[in-house]
Amino acid sequence: MKVPGAYKITGRGRVLTSALDPRDPFSVGPRRMQRILDSLRNEIVMHGPDQTLSVRQVFETPREIFRLELQVPEMNYQRVTLLDRDALEELLEHDEVRALLSQSLN
Repeated sequence: MKVPGAYKITGRGRVLTSALDPRDPFSVGPRRMQRILDSLRNEIVMHGPDQTLSVRQVFETPREIFRLELQVPEMNYQRVTLLDRDALEELLEHDEVRALLSQSLN
């Protein structure tokens, strides 16, 4: 007989351990990182110049970490994402994101 309130948790064990480095506590699966960057890029481009976008460095050691803030006042929306140097550079490879970020810095 099942105990009331006990549910089987599905989806466990689907993480590919070969993609993760167990020695690096900051490692994230490459597909997950790509989904995060794609989502962030889409939101930045979608809101265009109606947003406030800022980037600042939070940590320098042991790894450079940057805080990216996206605010859309008319939607009462704010997203804060922490990125390492590689992820930030990959995000800035897209011309639309780079233009909007340089626009917000001026």
